[in-house]
Amino acid sequence: MEIASLNSWVPGLEKPVIMAGPCSAESEEQLFETASALKAQNINIIRAGIWKPRTRPNNFEGVGVEALRWIQNIKKELDVKFAIEVASPNHVFEALKHGVDILWIGARSTVNPFTVQEIANALRGLDIPVLIKNPVNPDLSLWIGAIERVAQAGVTKIGAIHRGFSSFQKNKYRNSPMWQIPIELKSNMPDLPMICDPSHIAGNRDMIFDLCQRAIDLDYDGFLIESHRDPDNAWSDAKQQVTPQQLDDILHRLKIRRRTSENVEFINHLEELREKIDDVDREIFEAIATRMRLVDKIGYYKKENNVTVFQVNRWNEISRMRNDWAEKLRLNTDFMGDLFKMIHDASIKRQTEILNQPTKEKEKA
Repeated sequence: MEIASLNSWVPGLEKPVIMAGPCSAESEEQLFETASALKAQNINIIRAGIWKPRTRPNNFEGVGVEALRWIQNIKKELDVKFAIEVASPNHVFEALKHGVDILWIGARSTVNPFTVQEIANALRGLDIPVLIKNPVNPDLSLWIGAIERVAQAGVTKIGAIHRGFSSFQKNKYRNSPMWQIPIELKSNMPDLPMICDPSHIAGNRDMIFDLCQRAIDLDYDGFLIESHRDPDNAWSDAKQQVTPQQLDDILHRLKIRRRTSENVEFINHLEELREKIDDVDREIFEAIATRMRLVDKIGYYKKENNVTVFQVNRWNEISRMRNDWAEKLRLNTDFMGDLFKMIHDASIKRQTEILNQPTKEKEKA
């Protein structure tokens, strides 16, 4: 897959890339005032919602093509670029006809391979940056598949947007970040630019700075942030939008990290610490292997005595015990709880397989 470098997208583009603007283009005046304030802060790529895919009907779903004419006027007056979401081949056609500079495919579209393919076909042969948001549900294969479909259409200026994932579990975010998924995507496609959308992850403007700093610490390439001249009176997603002035404060507070250092002492000491981590990781793997051998012995013993694999009282007991261990070792109890649950689930699966082996097989502890 050929992926063009980020600085080839737009002349003078530097990392971190900032694309900011209102969730929805509501009027030409609103869009112009917001874009003007952002331009004054040297933000030269304006995002704006033209068509708004809403979860339920009878909500504001965007102005549509009329807003594209506003974009044309503002581009000429302010000398800025515009990025918008497209959800159909017709959206692509209208966006290009009106001079839009960057397109993105939204989370509700990414989840449907047929929709992505139709958009990819409309993009065939075009030299325009296209960003693909993660699908609504936490499915890395769907995300990779959408990127591959766009790439196979000949698009090389291609990137990903991490906007978080829907989850039934209650947490403080509108969409759970699940950082491990974009990290895995980046591991599979190291040249792929990764953009963070903290507005949709947070759902609350008060958390945007922390999410941006986390993304910077993970070496993301930029941000797609919702900014409105009057967020509290925005027609959509009011709580997660910031004023241009608030955005300027967020960006100035960020601590930009370097990818590496040329300091020889730093490099040598870092290598020593990494070697120690490798040793500890090997010990962890060996400990898990030892545990699984014990799990197998218990599985055969349960089979001999016709005992079920899972006993809820034992599970509750060991859960409390492991939680106490985590607290005493000053480890994050939620993380350790999730980790141990995965180990326990694997143990249950091994014992279930043992119990379901044909009885004529020779059983070895």
